[in-house]
Amino acid sequence: MLSKIYAALAASALLLAGLFAVSIGTASTASADECYTWTRTLSSGTSGADVSQLQIRVAGWAGYGVNMGIDGSYGPQTVAAVKGFQSAYGLSADGVAGPATYSKIYSIQDPDCSPAHFAWSEVDGGCGQGGYSGGKVSATTVKENLKRAMWRAEALRHRLGDKPLAVTSGFRSISCNSSVGGASSSQHMYGTAIDLTGVGGTPSLCSIAQQARSAGFGGIFGPGYPGHSDHTHVDIRAGQVWSASQCGI
Repeated sequence: MLSKIYAALAASALLLAGLFAVSIGTASTASADECYTWTRTLSSGTSGADVSQLQIRVAGWAGYGVNMGIDGSYGPQTVAAVKGFQSAYGLSADGVAGPATYSKIYSIQDPDCSPAHFAWSEVDGGCGQGGYSGGKVSATTVKENLKRAMWRAEALRHRLGDKPLAVTSGFRSISCNSSVGGASSSQHMYGTAIDLTGVGGTPSLCSIAQQARSAGFGGIFGPGYPGHSDHTHVDIRAGQVWSASQCGI
């Protein structure tokens, strides 16, 4: 009789343990699935949409002066970016994106695919308009561009010691850009630009501009550039246009 009781208790314990494990696994997967889930290990030579999604999130770690393209091809720049990301977050920096790398990305990613420290509400239409329409490209393209810019801003923030950064301007419709005196070719109308300041003046505008050179931004304009004494502008345009003379840039 006792042996049957022990066997029943053991079976119950195993069942509970199994349910507990399933519960944990399901919760972990669901958390990742809220935005995007990687289902395979990625390394040099692989390609696909999952590589593009990874590139968006690590582009700010490719190195000084590197404005990495999002092309779905896991080449040398992507390897360098993954290594930079891994090193910055205390992971083994082997340049291979696997479970540990994805877990870290999930931990700094919100369900709406924005990075943890930047929100869509901060970068949507200015001039009180809100939304993503009325720019130089479609609303869908604007949102995709903003997502890429926010993830590089997240890298910039981490480089600055995780000091809070405030967004003073994100996407602007053509009419909004005109009303605030923006340049006729402003990157803000494409959703590719964000204007930043430190909260309470820390980090300084020059620190933001200087560190942005290593965070994947093609355009950087700060103190010393006309109209940029109270913010630092960063954007993800192709190429490199930097100007912040008071900051040595």
